[in-house]
Amino acid sequence: MKKTIAVDMDNVIVDIEANWINWYANAFGIRVTKEAMYGIPEDQAFPDPLAARSLLYKPGFFRYAPVVPGAQEAIIKLQENYDIYIVSAAMEFPNSLPEKYDWLAEHFPSITWKNIIFCGDKSVINTDYLIDDHFKNLDFHKGRPILFTAGHNRGIDRHTRVNNWEEVLTLMQQLEEPHQIT
Repeated sequence: MKKTIAVDMDNVIVDIEANWINWYANAFGIRVTKEAMYGIPEDQAFPDPLAARSLLYKPGFFRYAPVVPGAQEAIIKLQENYDIYIVSAAMEFPNSLPEKYDWLAEHFPSITWKNIIFCGDKSVINTDYLIDDHFKNLDFHKGRPILFTAGHNRGIDRHTRVNNWEEVLTLMQQLEEPHQIT
């Protein structure tokens, strides 16, 4: 029986930061940098946080976001030795659930509907590992939490941190030597 890895979407396999920056620039003519998001909640990096947050309710926001570099290749590699589940708290924003499903179908066709979990509270997830960018999910995970670096979580030293998908593969190899990921 394979071990299980739950993988968050936003800021882990989906570059929501870059998407939000682009949508804000297109809507309001002001471009912020990813560095402006360091160490603060994402919406606080924008001159008008309420206007920025309103973009999350716009059709297409979640559907057309870019893929985090290396995520597609790493997920395929991890599937050789692990059961991978995509887990997203997709319930808060009305368009999020169908758009995220369509996004996954396009960018991660190797993830079947049986391995997609859309929920409101990730504390119910019981996998061996959880790769996520939010402490609210990692702090209560029953398995091993792995923090994926995003602007808002920089400078906080809780949980094992990875900065990119290459580091995820290296970490998993170190944690599971008998499974040899190359």
